[in-house]
Amino acid sequence: MNENSSDRRGLHLALGFATTVVMWAIGYVAMMRPGVVAGEILFGAMFVALFLGGLIAGRLTPTSGRADGARAGIKVALVSATVNLLVVGSLFGRDTGSELWVQLAIWVGGLYAASLICAAIGGAVGGGGSRWQPKFPATALFGAITAATIFLLLVTGGLVTGLEAGLAVPDWPNSFGHNMLLYPISQMKGGVYYEHAHRLYGMLVGLSAITLLTLVARFESGRLVRTLAVIGFLMVCVQGLMGGLRVTGHITLSQDAVNLAPSVPLAVAHGVFGQMVFATFCLIAVLCGRRWKGDFVPLDGAASKGRVLSAALVVILLMQLISGAMYRHYQIPVLDGPPTYPKWAMHLHLTWAAVALISTLMVGMRAMSIPKFLRPIPQLGHGILMLVGIQVAFGIGALVLVITRKTAEIPISEVVFTSLHQSTGALLLATSVMIAAWWRRLTVSASSASSVLSASKVAQA
Repeated sequence: MNENSSDRRGLHLALGFATTVVMWAIGYVAMMRPGVVAGEILFGAMFVALFLGGLIAGRLTPTSGRADGARAGIKVALVSATVNLLVVGSLFGRDTGSELWVQLAIWVGGLYAASLICAAIGGAVGGGGSRWQPKFPATALFGAITAATIFLLLVTGGLVTGLEAGLAVPDWPNSFGHNMLLYPISQMKGGVYYEHAHRLYGMLVGLSAITLLTLVARFESGRLVRTLAVIGFLMVCVQGLMGGLRVTGHITLSQDAVNLAPSVPLAVAHGVFGQMVFATFCLIAVLCGRRWKGDFVPLDGAASKGRVLSAALVVILLMQLISGAMYRHYQIPVLDGPPTYPKWAMHLHLTWAAVALISTLMVGMRAMSIPKFLRPIPQLGHGILMLVGIQVAFGIGALVLVITRKTAEIPISEVVFTSLHQSTGALLLATSVMIAAWWRRLTVSASSASSVLSASKVAQA
């Protein structure tokens, strides 16, 4: 099997997972209001996602012809349908015995048939058009998809926290005594839906992480990226364990409140560590890219000072995330009114917000001063400046809504702003990590260039 064939297989795998992630995102929104027109339209959009996944695969097929494009679409469909088996069990309801097997055959058969038809048609359409050249290796693309999956997990987790639904499902790894993958979708209502859907997203993240680890082990030779892929997978496992123990307090299958001890400190650690996991997989995607492996013009001494500032920013943003998580989770419930928050947590978060803002502006401006031909750093600098502005706006909005709430009922506007604030914080951290990595990469290139030059002078002497 040649390299191009291997990369195409990895590409089809990546597109299959990408299609599934899009379908899950659409389905998540649709299930918020099932049975209404908007929800039905959104469910229909899932088939459009399959069509588009096949179409992209067809356009990326190096040979021309609708038949080749259709075959590429079929490969994408097989991957997507297989991954979607994670949620098929929830559709069986309470069927048992022979009824279970009938339902299983119907749903699994229907899933594969619909996926194959939609993606094959999309592939045929794509195969009849102009060819697209892949801009990223399959490992880099799959790394980005895994990072996107983790980001969606963070978004759903933010909604769980914002809706105060973190303990809606009392047990773990089961859900109300059911196997997590077999909990009936008919019972996923209110806070239970948001909490259980978050758990299912965690399963998708775990599957994506182990698949990425396999791809990196097979196609990447760099020690750093291979090591980081292993670390990333272990981080995902630890994150899942912390999420479960946050609910139960210890390893148990009990649903009895007497045997459970939900942990607030673990809730804080779970929230912060999740954003670190996201940043790690963003970095893996960068390390797998062709540009990272290319040659660079070394930075001069003045420009290389950004290496220290960018590394410091990562630490500062982590501290800010910790203070924010403490502010959200260490709330004091009130029976007939909104929860109160400890003043020390608010003061800590606002203080670090000022430090993080100033540090981000310094790093972003310095990054934009780098010559434009060193595109990753100036582009990331521009991006982080935009993100910090958005983050400040979301933070102010969330703070105003939280402190002005007069009732125990959580308004949807507060949930939206707090979740957006948290999600943007994750993007800020990931961007800062990528800036720090690129700065180190270019600095190392400079050091390597200096070493080569010195060795050459010694040899000439």
